[in-house]
Amino acid sequence: MTQAQLGRLLRPRTIAFVGGKAAAEAVHQSRAFGFSGEIWPVNPGRADMDGVACFRDVASLPADPDAVFLAAPAEPSVTLVGELAKRGAGGVICYASEFAEIGPEGHERQARLVTAAAGMPLIGPNCYGMINAFDRVALWPDQHGCAPITQGRGVAIISQSGNLALNLTMQARGLPVGYVISVGNCADVTPADLIEALLADPRVSAIGLHLEGLGSVARFSEACLAARAAGIPLVALKTGASAKGAALTVSHTSSLAGADALCDALFARYGVARTHDPATFLETLKLLHVAGPLVGKRITSASCSGGEASLIADLAQARGLETPDFQPAVQTQLEAVLGPRVNVSNPLDYHTYIWGDRSALAACFSGLLDAEFEASILILDFPRADRCRVDDWETAVEAFVDAHRARPMQPGTVRIVASSLGENLPEEIAARLLDESIVPVGGLAEALQAIASSASIGMAWSREAAPALPAPAALASSDPVLRSEATSKAALAKAGLAIPRGGTFTFAEIEALDRDDALQPPAPFPLVLKLAGEALAHKTELGAVALGIANRTELLAAARRMRGMGETFLIEEMVSGAIAELIVGIARDPQFGLFLTLGAGGVLVELLRQSEQVLLPASRTDIAEALARLPFHAILAGYRGRAGCDMTALLDAIEAIAGFAQSHADRLEELEVNPLLALPRGAVAVDALIRMRDNADG
Repeated sequence: MTQAQLGRLLRPRTIAFVGGKAAAEAVHQSRAFGFSGEIWPVNPGRADMDGVACFRDVASLPADPDAVFLAAPAEPSVTLVGELAKRGAGGVICYASEFAEIGPEGHERQARLVTAAAGMPLIGPNCYGMINAFDRVALWPDQHGCAPITQGRGVAIISQSGNLALNLTMQARGLPVGYVISVGNCADVTPADLIEALLADPRVSAIGLHLEGLGSVARFSEACLAARAAGIPLVALKTGASAKGAALTVSHTSSLAGADALCDALFARYGVARTHDPATFLETLKLLHVAGPLVGKRITSASCSGGEASLIADLAQARGLETPDFQPAVQTQLEAVLGPRVNVSNPLDYHTYIWGDRSALAACFSGLLDAEFEASILILDFPRADRCRVDDWETAVEAFVDAHRARPMQPGTVRIVASSLGENLPEEIAARLLDESIVPVGGLAEALQAIASSASIGMAWSREAAPALPAPAALASSDPVLRSEATSKAALAKAGLAIPRGGTFTFAEIEALDRDDALQPPAPFPLVLKLAGEALAHKTELGAVALGIANRTELLAAARRMRGMGETFLIEEMVSGAIAELIVGIARDPQFGLFLTLGAGGVLVELLRQSEQVLLPASRTDIAEALARLPFHAILAGYRGRAGCDMTALLDAIEAIAGFAQSHADRLEELEVNPLLALPRGAVAVDALIRMRDNADG
């Protein structure tokens, strides 16, 4: 799907509207929006649509339309798409439902629909349509809230939910929305295709994605890299995080929701800001539209309320934002403006002594901006205009604008006017602030999350770009086999992972060790004894592990206790002195392929549930950053004067595990090292299991 192909569909000069009531409404919406190109309705049973004469069929059209809004029933839509493709239409938006979302019959119909399109771009089916506010295009069967954008830039929104897309057009937050595209089942054109096509339009400032499923993760990663290269940030509202949400996703658009933690890993890898509610989604897009990604997480705020200042401090801390003290010069500047009765700190409660005084307020806000933190916030809740006077609040806005104009804004920073509640920032005030390149935000939580999200993009973009993900490897056809611990460790040792000294013994050989001092164990005491076998996982729960064995007599006694479960044993040295125990796992997801899980390991793995996922291939930096996000990372680094672990050796060990996984990508089902001991010197895998598609060594 080329940008040129989709560009013709997204920015048409001629549009055909095929169908009945929904098509007629779309004609009306395009005309009401001010579309200046040709409109060609098609319906054999109607004389006109919204006063525009109808053509009887597709063959009667005067030329090949750039775009088609197709609102026929499902089965006729298949035929009509074929006719439109044959005559060279630029692309079709298929409104009809009853395709893959209804089950096997719908899947078969959807496959025929794509075949009929024969390479002609097709958005949908089961989608609401498209609005292009830059060119006044409304391929949309309903009223909407978008306003034409006659100059400047705007954001684009791609949504798998048509109703959510409709709701987002109704926002009254001042956000200029240039495109709204409902994609439905994504049978042909995917969000990744649309991202790349929208990057070709210089009027697009940021792209928002409502996603129920990702489709090809490899393809999506390519689009993310293209967006980064173009300097266009992406914001995702990804649903399906809960078990019930994932189930609804599958039934709604026949999309595979995928593991939610892996979506987080994907977004973090490519610098896509993830939001979890529509309000924050819109406010994050708005901040990025004005300022782009931020270069840091330092914020300051000003309000005439101690309660608001405390609330900002709490909300900022919860989102990983920083509220540093003011520099001495700024502290002195603010103290001079506000006087001795005001305790100057960040966040700032400037009280009401200067309320209504434009010049004094401007001087205060100038001090705030002189701190040159990445985000500067004025908290301002307007009273209801239908019941109250707003003059003094207007003065505060004017004073903030005065300070803003007098101090040029540095790249990677932003200035915000935020209300505590969304409804307390009037749309006309928001529009005025946007004209000044000040971001108006309805809601303090939304404001701070938007800052955090924008900073996360900035930090991701400051690192070397991760490569696009490969498509999941095709698996060998043989059945997966669970290897024994000894076999698993031996294979990982060949890949560079340190394992304890040890060996495999039968019960008879352990008895011989007890009788004959000339026979030596594989390592000095103390030792560990484990039952060995191909299908033995969770040995601790089975009582198949004995630790700290001090002599030959204890070794034989432990073997006798376990003998009822098997005749073969693993004897290893007892590795002690660990700073921490980790679990390092490799698993396979049908969409994402192989991925790495890092977390607190040992017997606490199920209790603590502290883990991070990393998609493969991963760089050493990716692994180090994932470790740093774990709550127990402070223990690894050295906590309260205690020595930390050998981080170089720990990273070497994890890289060896990941390297083994990637070199066996066509055979490996899963791998688990638990625990991997992080030592003051070195890192040792004391237990490991591998499940592969064959049982060969290596």
